[in-house]
Amino acid sequence: MRNNKREIKERIISLGLLKKNLIVTGLPGVGKTTLIKKLSEALKHLHPVGFYTAEIREGGVRKGFELISLEGKKGLLSHKEIRSPYQVGYYKVDIQGFEDFLISISFSNPSIRLIIIDEIGKMECLSDRFKKLLKEILNSEKWVIATLALKGSGLIAEVKEREDVQLFEITRKNRDSLLKEISDFVSQTHQPDRGAQSSLVKWE
Repeated sequence: MRNNKREIKERIISLGLLKKNLIVTGLPGVGKTTLIKKLSEALKHLHPVGFYTAEIREGGVRKGFELISLEGKKGLLSHKEIRSPYQVGYYKVDIQGFEDFLISISFSNPSIRLIIIDEIGKMECLSDRFKKLLKEILNSEKWVIATLALKGSGLIAEVKEREDVQLFEITRKNRDSLLKEISDFVSQTHQPDRGAQSSLVKWE
């Protein structure tokens, strides 16, 4: 019976009746990363893997961005004071460090059903490994929740145009309701084991 349900779900997805790639976009600073962190907590019963980004601040000044996996591993994405031929705005991007960090996450593990990524942005898209990995994930049977830069060409624009993507735009007014909407939708679709509950956290 369980296998039949899975086959039916996969068939529904293949027909485009259910979109498994849930992409959140919005203005910088509106709360995309906070949403991802709260979704990771609310959906922890599904044992997701992935990462989010956080600011590196020194003396109250933003110096760069670090990567934090859902397992707590950390890596460097960018910094003003490193040497790199890759740059976005004021920040030099550590492509090798980013790609080494990606290798440490078990994206391809067959038992993983949900992948969470923050974010699909200009810095991340400088990495060929990341672009290849992202396409593989989006094309796979795994569910994806990711944040996406509001503006951008290339892969950023391609992701928005995919037929298997459900696009959400986060604002300060809808971020509480969006947290519940996405969490409830993913939880109900995956029908977690009895007793597992979605621990929704109010926005602080």
